[in-house]
Amino acid sequence: MQTILIIEDELHIAELERDYLEVNGFESDIATNGEEGLKLALTNRYSLILLDLMLPGIDGFQLCKKLRQTLDIPILMVTARKEDIDIIRGLGLGADDYIVKPFNPNELVARVKAHISRYDRLNNHGGYKQSDIQIGNLLIQIDSRRVYVNKKEKIFTAKEYDLLHFLATNPNIVFGKEQLFERIWGYDSIGDTTTVTVHIRKIREKIEDDPSTPKWIETIWGVGYRFKK
Repeated sequence: MQTILIIEDELHIAELERDYLEVNGFESDIATNGEEGLKLALTNRYSLILLDLMLPGIDGFQLCKKLRQTLDIPILMVTARKEDIDIIRGLGLGADDYIVKPFNPNELVARVKAHISRYDRLNNHGGYKQSDIQIGNLLIQIDSRRVYVNKKEKIFTAKEYDLLHFLATNPNIVFGKEQLFERIWGYDSIGDTTTVTVHIRKIREKIEDDPSTPKWIETIWGVGYRFKK
């Protein structure tokens, strides 16, 4: 059975999330502060993390950054903050999606299922073996979901890897931001093309010698992005 880690300081919200997840076949662990959440996340195996941003101690932004240093599983932000800058900041630190309080519990469960399913599919769980991608000094290892530049590993979030992998396996094709959002996040996800822009920027910072003049992921102004091979 798949297990979800809920990191939420408001216990009644955490218990509501847990109850709906358990009704839908998931197990859940609850942490009510950042320190406890970090410890659980790094010592147990979870399929997804529900992360509140407003936490005592280590807040959700700091915690997301720490988690992304070692974990690539989906992280879904649960936040009462609707400001675009907070959402962009959370996505930039490695969160895959967000849902704003107050939320419909059934929608939350649907998002959890969608992200786990998409992660498993893109991670090729139970599928055929794919070849690694080697282009110049860039190496993408498919089975391990690892990325190396000049033989040095770069740490990617789940969505950063998924986006890079998709573009690299479809080289020289221009994809609009809407197409990429649909392919990587899906129609069900809250968000817009800003999400794609943030993730492209983060990827460039990791794989490009000069992110301001990218040689791998080109911007086609007014259209979208293209992976140049």
